[in-house]
Amino acid sequence: MATLTSELLRPVHAAQALDEAALLRYAAAHVPGFPAPAPSLALTQFGHGQSNPTYCIQAAAPGGEARRYVLRKKPAGAILQSAHAVEREFQVLKALGAYTDVPVPKVFCLCTDASVIGTPFYIMEYLEGALYLNNKLTGVTPEKRRNIYLAAAKTLAAVHKIDATAVGLHKYGRRDNYCKRQVERWGKQYLHSTGEGKPARYQKMLDLIGWLKENIPEEDSSTGLGTGLVHGDYRVDNLVFHPTEDRVIGVLDWELSTLGNQMCDVAYSCMPYIIDATLSENSSYGGFEHSGIPDGIPQLEEYLAVYCSMSARPWPAANWKFYIAFSLFRGASIYAGVYHRWTMGNASGGERARFAGKAANVMVDCAWDYINRENVLRAHPATGMHVSKAPRQGFHVEQEDSTLTNGQGKFVPSEKVMQLRQKIMKFMKDHIYPKEDELYKHAQSTSRWTIHPEEENLKALAKEEGLWNLFIPLDSAARARKLLLEDQSHVSAGSSNDLLLGAGLTNLEYGYLCEIMGRSVWAPQIFNCGAPDTGNMEVLLRYGTKEQQKQWLVPLLEGKIRSGFAMTEPQVASSDATNIECAVSRQGDFYVINGRKWWTSGAMDPRCKILILMVTTTSIHESSAVGDVYVSCNVKRCLFHAGKNRFLCT
Repeated sequence: MATLTSELLRPVHAAQALDEAALLRYAAAHVPGFPAPAPSLALTQFGHGQSNPTYCIQAAAPGGEARRYVLRKKPAGAILQSAHAVEREFQVLKALGAYTDVPVPKVFCLCTDASVIGTPFYIMEYLEGALYLNNKLTGVTPEKRRNIYLAAAKTLAAVHKIDATAVGLHKYGRRDNYCKRQVERWGKQYLHSTGEGKPARYQKMLDLIGWLKENIPEEDSSTGLGTGLVHGDYRVDNLVFHPTEDRVIGVLDWELSTLGNQMCDVAYSCMPYIIDATLSENSSYGGFEHSGIPDGIPQLEEYLAVYCSMSARPWPAANWKFYIAFSLFRGASIYAGVYHRWTMGNASGGERARFAGKAANVMVDCAWDYINRENVLRAHPATGMHVSKAPRQGFHVEQEDSTLTNGQGKFVPSEKVMQLRQKIMKFMKDHIYPKEDELYKHAQSTSRWTIHPEEENLKALAKEEGLWNLFIPLDSAARARKLLLEDQSHVSAGSSNDLLLGAGLTNLEYGYLCEIMGRSVWAPQIFNCGAPDTGNMEVLLRYGTKEQQKQWLVPLLEGKIRSGFAMTEPQVASSDATNIECAVSRQGDFYVINGRKWWTSGAMDPRCKILILMVTTTSIHESSAVGDVYVSCNVKRCLFHAGKNRFLCT
């Protein structure tokens, strides 16, 4: 049965009382639209949750309507290092609320001054909605149960598809070695919460830490796109649903969020299938596998299939045992900390926290039971379940039985393409991924418009491997091949015509390689397949005169220069070329360009020697010094030679 947000409120525990007058003054000064002048505020506390104390603030101006807000603060007293980071919660909620459609409450202010109410805190929007605190969804119809679990899977997929860099969270954490670092962190926190006058340590927990360290998946070392924003505590009871509709309106409790291996989130969200960790005196701790899945709740495989489909992730069978064991381990460490705080009298979840010690040990036992099973998840989803057939994005580990090689479907790559895929994946793993952090730091520094020497070194290695200009279509290569074979005086010594003109791939075949290169923001340029150069080279390949090809195309093919593309304009939606207002006209012996461009891609690169400028023009039919020009269209591409300040039409 659903519990409304307001039904979770209770009087503030005496040990967690706040200075309400100081809080009122701060809120009135820092929360936009806070009722003023509010003579007082009503403060209650949420009983759900075992971590950061959470309060409801209700205030009203005289004769005005009462408004509610939510306050999250650090616990009072001694806390574990790096735990209860409300500052990080505020940061991620602010970014998601401003730049994404992921449902989160709006945040208003962050206070890091502990003198106001005793600890740092932040204030956010109050969401009145439905919460489902019982994983079995007791009292809910089967249809509604199914909708709730599938909505949770889809929302998690939406979280994982966020581009952390685009929303300003690129420094929110390290992407690589997430599990390795988490095992170290939670192992230390478990030791800090137990032993030497604290609750007793469980030897099986110490053994579990050792097993996890020995079995961290290879994919965990990745820094690619398969890593990203991790919620850290994603489960149904941390979601607020619409009061009458089966959709999520708020993802709560981001205390453990960071960047890293997102499969940990997925496994943790599946805990109800494995264990019921509800804190109560008579809990059996048996998950759906033990007690039976309530009618309507999807099978674990269906839940995973929906997530995989919405997030474009492959089936996670290869390392599923590790991720479940890791989730149980982390949950056990968290509960050990809750129980320790309860013994000290500052657990935020009330008396339920006294059962956390037992629950922690049960989770450890469950982890060992799972580890010792022969099979935990079938190798492939059941027939009829829709799962993305995309390779494992960002984890850079292809399965031997990949759907790309099973011989089914009309778009199966050729052996040639498969060999190139394997070469690219190995090159990226050996050379590009290890350099990503270094290249990223350079791009964020004051030297961002200079060329990092490692980029040129990697380009040279890519050429040696034959992984160069793979984007060039067959027909464009055929046009340029004749030029290069007729006159090689303009080609640098040591350059190979075959290398310069790619691997002879169709656009479809190149697409399979694009998917791999797209896992790193740096990879396309390393392989000379980066925008805007690819499109610009193709314009020159298809439509350039011989002189233009010799002067600009060959250096671009060799990777010695770069190019820019000037299409965007500040006043129009110039992604639609018919809206372009920048114009060119012939006046005597000159072409006059009249207009303003905006965000010219590639222009700031010091190697940029040519811009392709998108303009409108009237019909032109004439000759020029560089060759015949025959143009009779409303929108056309023109070449402007930056070095000689000369405008050339093609």
